[in-house]
Amino acid sequence: MSTRTKMMLGGSAVALVALLVGLFFFRQAPAPEGARPSTPARVSTSPGAAQPSAPAPATGAAPVSADAPAPSIPPLLANPEADLDQLATYLRERFGAKLKEPYVQIKMLEDLMRYFQKRNPDRWQEELLAFLKKAFPEMYEELAATLRNRVDYEKWVRDNDAYLRGLSDKERRAAMWDARNRLFGKETAERIWASELKNQAVADTLAALDAKQDANLTQKLSTYKQRLQEIHGEQTEVYLERHRQETMNRFLDLPSVQQELTAMQPQERSQSLRTIRKEMGMDEEALKRWDTLDQTRDARWDAGARYMAEREALAKQLSGAELEAKLQEVRARYFGSEADIIAQEEASGFFRFERPRQWGRN
Repeated sequence: MSTRTKMMLGGSAVALVALLVGLFFFRQAPAPEGARPSTPARVSTSPGAAQPSAPAPATGAAPVSADAPAPSIPPLLANPEADLDQLATYLRERFGAKLKEPYVQIKMLEDLMRYFQKRNPDRWQEELLAFLKKAFPEMYEELAATLRNRVDYEKWVRDNDAYLRGLSDKERRAAMWDARNRLFGKETAERIWASELKNQAVADTLAALDAKQDANLTQKLSTYKQRLQEIHGEQTEVYLERHRQETMNRFLDLPSVQQELTAMQPQERSQSLRTIRKEMGMDEEALKRWDTLDQTRDARWDAGARYMAEREALAKQLSGAELEAKLQEVRARYFGSEADIIAQEEASGFFRFERPRQWGRN
């Protein structure tokens, strides 16, 4: 039996290893404004979904707008026993004139839906309508209609869950937009899901850039920046301030960009990564932190390559406890205090240096 098989640690050890791996790879990242690790966008049928292309008929999540975030959920809404008059006062003060905006209406109504569903699961809709009539009498008809449309849309998504999951990305988007336009009206639907429309426009731009074989990295970056400006308009800087790392990572993740970076000499690649970050708006201090992180990553991957080569050679000569004892020495020489983490990873079947190198990402 091989050493790797003998040392399998089981599910709990794998979970621990996964956590340690994450800490190992991200603990030296630059300060937040320079290098915030991005989180893959979660799909939702609620407004503001970051990736409309994948199936996810969850409809309860509150919308998140990239350009104009609506007010956060107040503590009062977390307490189903809160005084309704106090809640009404808070919402009027908090939302005010913004309530004319369809997106803000949906945001507030989804918060209230959750609140009244907790307060009275059987009659939540009747209680919510009564609350709206008292709290916002001048807008009651409009808010009540929006609520009905929101409930009908959620029901449509739920009823068509299996159908939607069986469609292609393009077909699914078309079906969902058809339902939104039918229920809310085209103009209102586009205002409610404006963030999703913009995100899809960025995704389409990236796909087109990746397929463009006659453009180099510099040309693709220039086009990307131009399209971001066209998509977000006067809110471009605000958007980038909130999503700079994510915006940069989406460009770096393009296979064609990674291929071009791989083909470069180290100095040229380092300069190209710096240019990408600078063009995405990072300041000099952030750029210096990224330079340092790149050097750390390069050194780690170089050590990893040498370690794997030595490991492979040893595995041809030794086995069992003798091999493991020797590998402990080699890991300690290459990785110091991280040697035990590397050993646990390998025991679980994970070999980090067999992963592909993603320039600017790991």
